[in-house]
Amino acid sequence: MFKFAGIISVVMFFCVAGTARPAAAGKLPSLTWVNTNVIRNPFGPQPVRLMTPVAPPSAPSVPAEEWQPPAAPRPAAVKPATTWVSLDNWAEQHGVGKPHLLSNQPVTTYAVGSSNGVMVLAIGSREATWNGIEVHLGFGPQIIDGQIFVYGPDVQKNLEPLLCDPPLALPPTNGIIVIDPGHGGMNSGTHSILDGRFEKEFTLDWALRLAPLLAQEGWQVFLTHTSDVDDSLSNRVAFAEAHHANLFMSLHFNSLAPDKIPSGIETYCVTPTGMPSTLTRGYGDYWSDNFPNNAFDVQNLQLAVRLQGALLRATGMEDRGVCRARFIGVLHGQHRPAVLIEAGFLSNPGDARQIETPAFRQKLAQAVADALRPESEAGGQKPENGSQKTETGMPGPGTNKLSWP
Repeated sequence: MFKFAGIISVVMFFCVAGTARPAAAGKLPSLTWVNTNVIRNPFGPQPVRLMTPVAPPSAPSVPAEEWQPPAAPRPAAVKPATTWVSLDNWAEQHGVGKPHLLSNQPVTTYAVGSSNGVMVLAIGSREATWNGIEVHLGFGPQIIDGQIFVYGPDVQKNLEPLLCDPPLALPPTNGIIVIDPGHGGMNSGTHSILDGRFEKEFTLDWALRLAPLLAQEGWQVFLTHTSDVDDSLSNRVAFAEAHHANLFMSLHFNSLAPDKIPSGIETYCVTPTGMPSTLTRGYGDYWSDNFPNNAFDVQNLQLAVRLQGALLRATGMEDRGVCRARFIGVLHGQHRPAVLIEAGFLSNPGDARQIETPAFRQKLAQAVADALRPESEAGGQKPENGSQKTETGMPGPGTNKLSWP
């Protein structure tokens, strides 16, 4: 990755110091997808040449709602027995730079660096930053007997994947990616505060713009749908399985109507087992749940950070962070790295004004394509001027699956 890691880590500590910020009171990312039976005339997207779809295996038809409650009531979640880890001891054991005090005001903030980059942690805050990109933790770090302690699952599922593990590896050629335009048909999603246009129109247009850009980067691209149709979540998951996808990405726009203030971009992945979610929306958050997609917790985080950073650099929008949620049904059953992107709030007039412009949706498409170019920066950095490339590991030839070091 980088030579002279020790020297660079020190430099990055001081660079990142100015970007650390405490958790905003009451700020939680939210997803509100409003269902409606009002149907608009389908819009006319520009034709795009896509791979010929393969019929997915049959799956039970279920209502195409993005959020699915638990199949049956279960007892209230019980906090599992977990340990808190001394950050100093962990850093020494893993060859990571010693925690460095950045500031005592307004909250005590520390930075931990490696050759991969820098993680900034605020005591008592669930909002950390990785190379300037917000990452939501399960619990805020604590000071115990004068030492910094971090929740054990946060160390395993947030710090180690970013500070210690090799960066995300992408297939050099012929990687298979499934793009899922959120909503469709009767499932319209939310709507714009400006003129009532539906989310499904913008997600489909974004996906159709993204497909040829990814194809130019060497990906085999499949869309779960290419017209205004209603797909169940189970069919979207089965579609990715039938196409032996290496990656899965669901595209959405957000809403907190009638609240017009929230703005910005969020990227979601499934909550790791043993951790609380960033967002529950009133659904049960059972920490013991272990979904098929949890086998890709490390890759999910690395992919989410990579995409979040690229979208922020391209748009200049507010960073609402890489978030975790358990109730996103389209991600649960994925046997591959999978994320869901919320690229702005249709309930915010400023965000909605941008989302409604084709130029902005083209910008979103180009940002995602740039992030998924194998030689693009794997650490998800967000430099002020231009991007900085780093090495990425590559899988061996002749495989349809990603090789994770």
